[in-house]
Amino acid sequence: MTERRNVNVRQTTETPEETAALGESLAEGLTPGDVVGLVGELGAGKTCFVKGVAAGLGVAGYVKSPSYTVINVYEGGRLPLYHIDLYRVSSSADFDSIGLEEYIYSEGISVIEWVDNVVGLESDCTVIVTLKYAEAEGAREIKIERVKSKE
Repeated sequence: MTERRNVNVRQTTETPEETAALGESLAEGLTPGDVVGLVGELGAGKTCFVKGVAAGLGVAGYVKSPSYTVINVYEGGRLPLYHIDLYRVSSSADFDSIGLEEYIYSEGISVIEWVDNVVGLESDCTVIVTLKYAEAEGAREIKIERVKSKE
């Protein structure tokens, strides 16, 4: 597999706009069926990163966290974007009962916030993005890693 743009990088962003720009850059190299798992504390910039992914895919309109709806579907871009938030999902049984497999294993792009809330789900991801608070106020340390190619 050839390396894709902005995969396997570590970067510190200082503003929400820089975090979104990093997501936008990643989106340029995403292909149908990619699953991007996001790991990070509350407020670490996960939704901001997804806004950038949406922009990079050409999705128009307002992108917001699907915390209460679990999934937001955005179409009209280069590929469909399935923005999934598992903050309120605390077990594999809860996850299985929601029925998200049709999105995650589709030909669109799935971006899953709180992917680490469901045991084993990270192993289905092609890319893992870890966002952490950095020392400087407002800054984030972001690691983007391609963990496997699609089968």
